[in-house]
Amino acid sequence: MSKRTQSIRSLFAAGNDESQASETRAPTQRVASGAVRSLQDTFSEVERDYEALKQRIAEGALPIELESALIDPSPFSDRFLDQDAAAMEALRESIKEHGQEMPILVRPHPSVPGRYQVAYGHRRLRATRDLGLPVKAYVRDLDDDRLVVAQGIENSAREDLSFIERAAFALKLEAAGFQRSLIQSALSVDRAEVSKLVAVAQGVPDWLVDAIGRAPKIGRGRWQEMVELLKTARAEPKARKAMEDRAFSHKQSDDRFTAIFAALKKAEKSDAAAIPVQAVARSVEGAEIAKLSVAGKHCKIQISRERDEDFALFVMAQLPGLYESFKKDN
Repeated sequence: MSKRTQSIRSLFAAGNDESQASETRAPTQRVASGAVRSLQDTFSEVERDYEALKQRIAEGALPIELESALIDPSPFSDRFLDQDAAAMEALRESIKEHGQEMPILVRPHPSVPGRYQVAYGHRRLRATRDLGLPVKAYVRDLDDDRLVVAQGIENSAREDLSFIERAAFALKLEAAGFQRSLIQSALSVDRAEVSKLVAVAQGVPDWLVDAIGRAPKIGRGRWQEMVELLKTARAEPKARKAMEDRAFSHKQSDDRFTAIFAALKKAEKSDAAAIPVQAVARSVEGAEIAKLSVAGKHCKIQISRERDEDFALFVMAQLPGLYESFKKDN
């Protein structure tokens, strides 16, 4: 066979091979192309859903599970350490049996990467931590103002903060430099009520508040009266003595308040009996009009109600003018 003949045969053979290979590959390429497009569309949809999910999580719209050990308390805690062991045990049992039904709210820690601070849900966080479980949480970027407002709104909605907890929270916020208007928003109260809350928190020392606890049934009036009782000379020793009683630590929080309140009342009566009269004002005829007693932080002017109640009201009306005259002369 001549070289020319071999070359022609080889050319046609190569052409047939290429043609057969092309015919074999073409259907495969068409199928692969359609499958790839389908997969690409599926992946694109999944990616869009994933990005939307990430966005919702980033906005705090969906809860995620966090290790409870990574979550720190709020820097502006509005709740006392729960001294009701039975209530905490009930919460732990509920979460153990039914799971954590309500997520807590946290923010990324402003100065420690990888950690968080709780805005609300302190008791749920404590319960899951005790059980060794992760905690379900909404994660939101909150500055300090939004953090304390979120705390206040959540607790106001549940109405489970006691008066003294609200008072201590108000004082803590004021000491941290928050404006009264923001404290009003956080506690859902007016300006006058904020002033009363702060006044009570300032008037009851921390050691006494810690000893009494939440006192959930004790309202503003009783706490305000305690503030006044604490101004008497022997108030602190009497309060501390009441706390030393063996039964004190076993009492419920409201009963601890009552025990200390009774001790302060007794001290007030004792002090009143021991206060010496410093001066007596008499009429021209020599009848006693009023007497002055001085003790501790108070000067007391006593006028007989049975005999001179109208005169006492008259004196009260004249006091502003008398005080101004006194200031001018001194």
